Amino acid sequence: MVLKRKLVARAKKGDKQAFEALMHDEKEKLYKMAFIYMKNENDALEVFQETVLNAFTSIHLLKEDRYFSTWITRILINTALRILKNKKNIVPIDQGMIEEGGQEEHGGVEVQIDLMNALNEIEEKYKTVLLLRYYEDYSVKQISVFLECPEGTVKTNIRRGLGQLKSKLKGVYVIERQNSII
Repeated sequence: MVLKRKLVARAKKGDKQAFEALMHDEKEKLYKMAFIYMKNENDALEVFQETVLNAFTSIHLLKEDRYFSTWITRILINTALRILKNKKNIVPIDQGMIEEGGQEEHGGVEVQIDLMNALNEIEEKYKTVLLLRYYEDYSVKQISVFLECPEGTVKTNIRRGLGQLKSKLKGVYVIERQNSII
């Protein structure tokens, strides 16, 4: 953690190698988040590249070095939402999204696909807090700081988002269960 803060401090002073080291630590997480929003590799790469460029040109504006990860994730989410808004083109999820082998411990590929489909159908504000909480493992307090809203709002959005997910997934699994009984 101390090393990361030192890298951030050096990057803020214009050290390109320090910025590259920071990006090396963040790239996988950022790409996965971009892919969840954009739903295809090309658009996810576009969001990722634009995020890196924006972060590099504005890192001197980062107030708290310890929040680098949160700061760059916020840039990525804002970039993804802006590009989605401009394109107004939502591509349906496909099986290529699921990494081979990596997701199976959470219930299998089918469950992951169903979860991602349901996640893509809920409102953006709920999707964002759920991604930050359960995919990026941020605390409610961190999400509150990140989104600049009260912790109570974050908790409410998480609860409502989970409720929407549950109702969307309930339909899928109730139909499956009825078919397996017959």
